[in-house]
Amino acid sequence: MPRILVIDDQPHVRATISIALATKENFQVVSVESGEEGMRVFETADFDLVIVDLYMPGMDGTKTIKKLREQKLNLPIIAISGVLLKSTTRTALDFLPLAPAFANVVCLQKPFRPKELFDAVEKAISVAGALAAVT
Repeated sequence: MPRILVIDDQPHVRATISIALATKENFQVVSVESGEEGMRVFETADFDLVIVDLYMPGMDGTKTIKKLREQKLNLPIIAISGVLLKSTTRTALDFLPLAPAFANVVCLQKPFRPKELFDAVEKAISVAGALAAVT
């Protein structure tokens, strides 16, 4: 059974993602509330995919993603955020893929519907599989 780690400081977001993936897709989901806790859990268990919120207190999502990739280069990762940038309708997700370190991270803007989450999971796994085949 595929295992997914969800890292988000908002309890309702963690619960929603966990319930959707566990019931509809039969994934085993582990959820934590911070980047630091996410790294501790990641280092003690094997995960097939990680979903990371970009804006969290302490270790934010970009730092968490970098550390995850140091541990497992082709790890499928989905970055999520709903925080709008100053006086715009854009989020950091609009710019994340422009940075080379985040080029293969799938982005999903909050709020999202379950189908959008399932599509992002499928895309992240597909992207990581393609990368693994090349390297």
